[in-house]
Amino acid sequence: MVKGLYTAYTGMIEEQRRLNVLSNNLANSDTTGFKKEGTVNQAFADTLAIRIKDSGTLGMPRGLGNINLGVDVGETYTDWSQGSFKVTDVQSNLALAGKGFFAVAVTDTDGNQAIRYTRDGDFTVDMNGYLRTSDGGYVLNQAGATNSAAAEANYVRVNPNLEYTISEQRQIYQNNQLVGNVGVVDIADYDYISKVGDNYYELVDGGAVVASDARVEQGTLETSNVNVVDEMVQMITIQRAYEAGQKMIQTEDSTLDKAVNTVGRV
Repeated sequence: MVKGLYTAYTGMIEEQRRLNVLSNNLANSDTTGFKKEGTVNQAFADTLAIRIKDSGTLGMPRGLGNINLGVDVGETYTDWSQGSFKVTDVQSNLALAGKGFFAVAVTDTDGNQAIRYTRDGDFTVDMNGYLRTSDGGYVLNQAGATNSAAAEANYVRVNPNLEYTISEQRQIYQNNQLVGNVGVVDIADYDYISKVGDNYYELVDGGAVVASDARVEQGTLETSNVNVVDEMVQMITIQRAYEAGQKMIQTEDSTLDKAVNTVGRV
């Protein structure tokens, strides 16, 4: 019976973790380029139950059979599917059609330059002509993105007083002249990339940057790939599963009460 309490408890904790992931998805349903997360469940390993203080045959404990102690969140994964495109007609807004990331030079908490990757193309051009993210990061050109070089010479820069166009192949033109390019790269294995907040990703040990064939769409933003309706349906499912765990605990508690207070008196 106590094992039943534990099984119900682990199930409720798992549903709570699923709800946390789902809530984060809903909170970012309007975040440009956001990729939703999901969870995978796994059961705890089966455990052999044995009789306590019963040596059984030939001095060996007598087994009662295998039991399972519940479930746990196996892992949290990212859904990398493409989001829908929203036309903004803003020159500095860019979207990626295909697999890949913009490379951005940012300053980390220690004041050091670091490279982050993002699908959020809601960029602006500052008074000096640099293409920047909403939080001040500098968008890198192809050389900087490919070589992971966050030097100022690799920042994307245009003449802020002139109109510019960016082709699908990432080239930047002003007055019909090529003046630069936007860096787009992909990651060899997405198991080696992790979220670091602010809609950024970073490589972890073992990760490698590779070429990307993604096309750039100017004047467009990629929306989040979160489907609000699907997330709400999952939220209802989680709520019902959590309530089932509560009822199971109440039932086990009632059974234990009878075993201790009623059977004990007999």
